[in-house]
Amino acid sequence: MSALRTISPTTFRRLAVSRQHLADSTPVSIHDIVRDIGCLQLDPISAVAKSHTLVLWSRLGNYDLADLDSLLYKERALAEYWAHEASIIAIDDYQLHHARMRNYPTHGQWRIQVDAWLADEAIAALHHNLLERLRADGPLPSRVFEQRSDHHVGSSGWTSGTSVNKLIDYLWQRGEIMVAGRQGNQRLWDIAERCLPEWTPREELSPYEVTYRAAQKAIQALGVARPQHIMLHFIRRRYHDLSSILKQLEADNRIQQVAIVAEDGKTWGGDWYIHTDDLPLLEKLEKGDWTPRTTLLSPFDNLICDRKRTLQLFDFAFTIEIYVPQPKRQYGYYVLPILQGDRIIGRVDPVMDKKQGRLVINNVYAEPNAPDDAHTIEGICASITSLGQFLGAKKIDLVGKVPAAWEALRHKFG
Repeated sequence: MSALRTISPTTFRRLAVSRQHLADSTPVSIHDIVRDIGCLQLDPISAVAKSHTLVLWSRLGNYDLADLDSLLYKERALAEYWAHEASIIAIDDYQLHHARMRNYPTHGQWRIQVDAWLADEAIAALHHNLLERLRADGPLPSRVFEQRSDHHVGSSGWTSGTSVNKLIDYLWQRGEIMVAGRQGNQRLWDIAERCLPEWTPREELSPYEVTYRAAQKAIQALGVARPQHIMLHFIRRRYHDLSSILKQLEADNRIQQVAIVAEDGKTWGGDWYIHTDDLPLLEKLEKGDWTPRTTLLSPFDNLICDRKRTLQLFDFAFTIEIYVPQPKRQYGYYVLPILQGDRIIGRVDPVMDKKQGRLVINNVYAEPNAPDDAHTIEGICASITSLGQFLGAKKIDLVGKVPAAWEALRHKFG
């Protein structure tokens, strides 16, 4: 067996950042970003902006949200579904997600529980009427059906609230209905067939083929990955017989193992894989062909959503403190990490005051050994300014703490 190709942690980071479209400024489309990184996680918190819009901003800068809506609800190239969490997905990957749809709910006690609920006479009637109404009059908001049903259920371990909301969630997970549009924060539902473009890939895949394709997609999105990183990425924990399929992908020359060797000569433990399609990019990076950028990251950004991997790769410990009581928070409610090139060098704690059109920077924090040169300060300033422009802020105010080495930020925004 030949010796494994070795990669330095620096090159690994640069490959990961590049595959996430967070390096250089080469024009790229929203569709390409979603397809390449796998999904945009949806989260209702909008202290700054909705997370999925921030993930795109980190890669595109000041883009038009109408372009995203068009891809979702007019062109239908994107859709809302469950990837590693509730997400925006690319219809290019519909087959990979359809495997979950046709098997939902999964086997065991969970399936027995859901089947029993669906067998209830009132629920069965609601199920029939909801689908018939959507076929006749969709797209429609869920409140249309809530007005016609006062059947209420308590928590059952999978969701709670009205039977309408519970049933809509079930039909969405099954792929029978989809989000066809939005009125403010209210989702409009319709029969799935009316929401899918003609070019939707529909060939049914076996569990083996789903994993064979999805594992490659995850590895490419991650740059280099261990099996546990793959398992937590994209179609989280739904990789059938992953270890055997990774061996087959190696045999098929779709992926190859590499060794991560640090400057001190120590080799990182575990099996690490790179996709063979990314070897030319790897070689460019090893030659120093690398254009770094500075940007801010959503707390739910795909680059850092695996916290253990983030700690190992970037030496960056990150915890979302949204649900931590304020007196116990270390950094803030909705903190955005600062990515500079292939390093995460600090954190910004912002909030958008929409009524006053004011982006408030509560505090800025630097990581240990973060650079403090003029280029670094300029990059952070430019990122905060760009965020303000994207949010439509008329003013940016830095009101709290700033690292002494970054005091120039206060002169810019204080």
